[in-house]
Amino acid sequence: MIATTIGRAFLNVYNEKFRKNFSAKEFFDDIYFEYFFNHSKYMQWITNSPFVQMKSSQKACLLKPEERIEKLENLHQKISDGEKDASIAIGFPAAEEKEFATTSGSVTDIELHIEAEDLYLSWIGGGLGIGVAGGYSIFFNKPEILLKLFEGWMIYRKYLNDPTLQSLRGNQINTWNGQWLNFAYGKQFRDDFDFARLHTLNVFSVSEKVIEVNTVKWSELFFNISNKFPAHTFNGYVYSLGQTNKTLGFYPFYFSQAKKVIDYYKILFGEQAALDDREAYESLFGLHIKRACELGVIGLQALEPKELKKYYGKDSSLKLIKPKITQKKEESEEDYKNREKNAEQKDYERIITFRTYKTWLLAMITNNKEESLKYTAEIAAALHEYREAATKNDRKNLIQSELLAAKSKKPFLDALTTLIKDADESRLEMFKRLRDKVHLMSAEDFGYFVVLLKFDYAYEERERN
Repeated sequence: MIATTIGRAFLNVYNEKFRKNFSAKEFFDDIYFEYFFNHSKYMQWITNSPFVQMKSSQKACLLKPEERIEKLENLHQKISDGEKDASIAIGFPAAEEKEFATTSGSVTDIELHIEAEDLYLSWIGGGLGIGVAGGYSIFFNKPEILLKLFEGWMIYRKYLNDPTLQSLRGNQINTWNGQWLNFAYGKQFRDDFDFARLHTLNVFSVSEKVIEVNTVKWSELFFNISNKFPAHTFNGYVYSLGQTNKTLGFYPFYFSQAKKVIDYYKILFGEQAALDDREAYESLFGLHIKRACELGVIGLQALEPKELKKYYGKDSSLKLIKPKITQKKEESEEDYKNREKNAEQKDYERIITFRTYKTWLLAMITNNKEESLKYTAEIAAALHEYREAATKNDRKNLIQSELLAAKSKKPFLDALTTLIKDADESRLEMFKRLRDKVHLMSAEDFGYFVVLLKFDYAYEERERN
């Protein structure tokens, strides 16, 4: 029923901005219906609603104007008759004769007083859900965002009606909302954009049979909303409406923490690198939306880069060695150049991954972040000096199989104690300070620290080869 609240918030700000005095029903009839349903392609498909209940031989794409009006009148009649199930109101439970269906969500036995206006508001709110990858949508009760989504309705409708885009799918309003908001608040936004530009930015996927709106990752959307609201925190409601309604609940979204990640990236790798790499590194951030919600807040921890977990503990390996490509015998110049180009692209992707992981790990270490910017890199260099001073593999194995593979502080400190016995005198103070730092770290901070050190050790190896 949160859709009703979102619909009310939107209608209030819409009336204020455009100096109107629409009731929910008036807005639904004059604007919502006109955008969403009074065309051969719908923008929204609500299961079992009057708009999708077809008579024999009817199809939504072939309905005549008078038939679409008839379906609108059917909705009005059902609301007048007091019906309030999920086919009449967005986000409401699906009703059966004696009890609510098992597919219903947010069911209560408290008797609620629901006006007809509330039902129309639920439709309006339902068109403002922001779809993200993972099969969920988000409601933000923020006036600026709601109005921005409304702007997107007009653009989606324009594309659906464009005769040159006949294969564009309808009924993707929530997915479109996510992509539109991501683009509208992103660095790539231009006032003179067109379909071709949006396709270039991966808003749409195009095949011979169909054009579809791609689903945006919540983390990319998170970063781009932070462009508009860099110091803000506000609640989002995460949900899914389908065969089974799912409610994950309300979560605070800490948009300031997205800015913190970008700021660290700039400090570590430079302003230009942050701009050039942005699309690549933003795509690496973020747990699955459901897993992110399990953390209780959407912020820095939820931005944990995907696949980072595999670098924790002994079952991990990381190679950042520069590719060395030489031309093979009887290999054409073109094939050699293509192989070289592919190797360079893969190397670039490895470096972006390294930068992304390092930025997030550093941001997660709670104390003295500014002091720590170069600390692990300095330790990594000292470890390589220690390793290269030996003629056997004992020091290499100590570092890689014990020190950097440690899952807790004790084995790390035990390995460090062994290392200190043979360390060069000029590095003793550094290693002793490392011992003290690790001893005082929380278990969580140590986990982040040792993986950060592992990445810097691998990067140092790359630079030495």
